[in-house]
Amino acid sequence: MIQAITETDIKIYVQTEDNRIDTSVASTQIRHLVKFTNDLDKSIYYAYGNTEIIKERYTNINISYGTTPNIYTGVVKLFPAGYYKYEIYEVSWIGTVIVSLGNAPATEDDVLTPAANDKGVVQGLVTKGKMYLAEKDGTQQVQYTQREAPTETNYIYYGQ
Repeated sequence: MIQAITETDIKIYVQTEDNRIDTSVASTQIRHLVKFTNDLDKSIYYAYGNTEIIKERYTNINISYGTTPNIYTGVVKLFPAGYYKYEIYEVSWIGTVIVSLGNAPATEDDVLTPAANDKGVVQGLVTKGKMYLAEKDGTQQVQYTQREAPTETNYIYYGQ
């Protein structure tokens, strides 16, 4: 399970090399597309990591928080706090890795045409799981509203 906090960067440590699909290219030719799905409202967010380090035992993917989301630069604005599902897809390049519009798939189903060495290809799902996104200030999930005291006396009133 990934633990994260709203309005802050997300640091993901996951195992991807054991499930690697395209072994014909070096690790430097691989990037990972992360898909977040909110359990409550089913909204979907995508992002490539703004930094990604592939190690022998794990992959470190960093995704930034920002008010202007951008899939290709690794900026998301996840809202609300709560539980999300995450899926991580392997994307590989034969030539130069360019994570930008037109060169990197925006979703797991995106196929870029015309096919070229500088265009990424989604190879498939390498890992999935749950993420808990906690509140930064503690005001998003429970909000109380102050009510006026009743003027009638035919029922019991508690509070101020």
